[in-house]
Amino acid sequence: MKKTLIINAGSSSLKWQLFAMPAETVVASGLVERINLPGSVFTVKYGDHQKFEKTVDQLDQRAAATLMLTELQRLNIVQSLDEITAVAHRVVAGGERFKQAVEVTPAVLKAIQALSNFAPLHNPMEARGIETMAQALPNVTQYAVFDSQFFTDLPEKNAIYSLPYELTQKYQIRRYGEHGISHGYLTGRAAELLQRPRNQVNLVTMHLGSGASLAAVKNGRAYDTSMGFTPLTGVTMGTRAGDVDPALVPYLMQVEHLSDPNDVLMMLNQESGLQGVSGISSDMREVRAQAATNPRAQLAIDIFVNRIVKYAGSYLTELGAADALVFAGGIGEHNSQIRQQVIDGLRIFGVKLDDALNTANQEGLISSSDSAIKVLLIPTNEELAMVRQVAALQD
Repeated sequence: MKKTLIINAGSSSLKWQLFAMPAETVVASGLVERINLPGSVFTVKYGDHQKFEKTVDQLDQRAAATLMLTELQRLNIVQSLDEITAVAHRVVAGGERFKQAVEVTPAVLKAIQALSNFAPLHNPMEARGIETMAQALPNVTQYAVFDSQFFTDLPEKNAIYSLPYELTQKYQIRRYGEHGISHGYLTGRAAELLQRPRNQVNLVTMHLGSGASLAAVKNGRAYDTSMGFTPLTGVTMGTRAGDVDPALVPYLMQVEHLSDPNDVLMMLNQESGLQGVSGISSDMREVRAQAATNPRAQLAIDIFVNRIVKYAGSYLTELGAADALVFAGGIGEHNSQIRQQVIDGLRIFGVKLDDALNTANQEGLISSSDSAIKVLLIPTNEELAMVRQVAALQD
């Protein structure tokens, strides 16, 4: 049986899933954490709830990929690497060029690298991941699936910034959005749960995790999104500031005696958000654990919720009517308290949760019977969405 390997390479982690096709069955999944750091952790889940874990110091991306392929064979997950007939990579920024998944050619790889300014923390790593897997599996076709593609046909009134229009056109400046693979999957799955055709659903989808974004979906298509030209803007995230006044960049350069604006951008990307406000962690679980006794931790949570409420409320207004609000992502799927706080903030819209359904943390309806708008909890499945896009290219 042919197998497709899905890769999600980040700056400090490498996530993967191996699918048997065309059944779309997950044969194995894995995660490499703390890449290029002491105590790199390599984990594989496979078979009947079997798990293999190994700690290796300073695993780089290439060594992590080699270890993954070695363990796939040693654990008898595959008898031969020849069973892997396709490798698909999540790529954050596709710009205006890539509006659907593509087979990776040298020209495509070069274009992905050239789009690094649109996602400086992601595209360079993802390009290196493609190169690594191409070297490890030289006879296997590589594909790129773009996070931005769901938002490529946003209405211009939502996509275009109020800049001199000549610059917008010259430099392809617009709202590209990210987490599009997730928001696209959530749209399709919500339509299934609501038992409505996809092209007839209006939604506010909320992908809430270390990275977080919201999307307005109108008639099954992206209508607006919180992330912008890069993934930095929008709601507060684990280490990203979200929306800030652009005048802060020159101001912080002046008062902090910085000569490079990229230093401020790195601060906004890597030292802000929950981490920056709380001074504790970018992980919501760790921040919440100290919220009762640490005012900064509570403030970080309050800001996180506040920004989500602002965007969700504006999208409900923009859509005019919505069939459902959808929670997803690590925080959205597992934190019933955050879900309750967000819905409490949207009470003016008549939306309410069912306490028992909300705390059960199970996929499906979590709103009360008298809620004016349905609320759904849907565990996102970007890997499944990706493997389906690759299969469509192979047909």
